[in-house]
Amino acid sequence: MTETIRRHVHVSGRVQGVFFRDFTRQQAQALGLAGWVRNLDDGRVEAVFEGETDAVTTMLEHLRDGPPRARVEDLAVREEPPEGLSGFAVSG
Repeated sequence: MTETIRRHVHVSGRVQGVFFRDFTRQQAQALGLAGWVRNLDDGRVEAVFEGETDAVTTMLEHLRDGPPRARVEDLAVREEPPEGLSGFAVSG
């Protein structure tokens, strides 16, 4: 049986206006992850990912690089208990 984990992430740098949320959605869906991503008023991007450990770890690696026009300066990751999310949503 595979373990499901959840990570709550805040990404800072040049991460808004560079298709970061769409990039995140595409990567998360390709990895079979559930969760959500949104822009914050302070210029950061916030996201939650739930899924298999390897897939979440790979997703965090993708976020450290970001899409081509992004410049990721910091990735703050917090471990949380899974909530049983399904699907992946993008919001403001």
